[in-house]
Amino acid sequence: MSGNNIYGNTPAFLGAKNISKDRSYEDVDAVIYGVPWEGAVTWGDYTGCELGPKVMRLCSGRYSGYLPELDHIDVLEHMKLGDAGDVDVVPADVEETMTRIESFASELWQSGKFVVGLGGDHGITFPIVKALAKQGKKVGIIHLDAHYDNMPSWEDDQYARCSPFKRLYEENGVRNESIIHTGIHGPRNKPESGRNAKEAGAVTITINEIREAKNLKEFANEIYEMANQDVDCVYLSICSDVLDYAFNPGGPVDGNGLTSYELLTLVHEICKRGVIGMDFVEVYPQQDSAQRSAHLASFIVLYALAGEILRRQNQK
Repeated sequence: MSGNNIYGNTPAFLGAKNISKDRSYEDVDAVIYGVPWEGAVTWGDYTGCELGPKVMRLCSGRYSGYLPELDHIDVLEHMKLGDAGDVDVVPADVEETMTRIESFASELWQSGKFVVGLGGDHGITFPIVKALAKQGKKVGIIHLDAHYDNMPSWEDDQYARCSPFKRLYEENGVRNESIIHTGIHGPRNKPESGRNAKEAGAVTITINEIREAKNLKEFANEIYEMANQDVDCVYLSICSDVLDYAFNPGGPVDGNGLTSYELLTLVHEICKRGVIGMDFVEVYPQQDSAQRSAHLASFIVLYALAGEILRRQNQK
């Protein structure tokens, strides 16, 4: 096995330094990690997202860090990446897995690095942000998704992929008014989801509001300002199905979503303002023979890191 492989033939993400064994964060600027978790809430063939971190790493081997469309920035010239490997989830034990994700994320937050999680289903966002809040941070969240993911539970599973934001509404370290549900659209939402968000004080920005914005980059800044109100940091959580299914064959079939250009522009502009970390979830490799959605993960992370680089340069 190659020294830079996380396991088997699976390389570290985007050629990152493999720090999965020693967990040494001193020589890196950003840390990538995987959460190969899928809970019991599945529908039809939409299952298998626990394979997401592995396949996103495999696909990342195709890419450099050079983005000519972003003023020729080479992300990997400016930022050293470390891949911390995967959380050791327990497929048959939801509670234990949530505890392990929180513990793993807590160590990463203590490193002070820019942190990127690869999922896994969206249930992982709750323990990740809970760990951040326990660092004494008041957290705002920009949540890019077709759906609210704020139902109380699913078949008594309070950590199901449809419930992380309901749990985050209940978390003292999260400012509900700074949770910005962004890109919400489509009939897979339920009426009670909209009511839950409103009752919690969270903000809803629908797909139509994004589409009708006169300037997408300026609108991204408006979204950031809302999330950054009266908090210590902003976290970015992205579900693949905020994209239209034409741009997301490895995700749920949701029409009328963002284009890849719109998503990447929002991510880059938001990260230019400053987020503490992010996740990208709900990629289903087994339904995507060409792994287009897993490939897009490299683009999303690079656009985010390019934004973080510009933020750091502007601070100097």
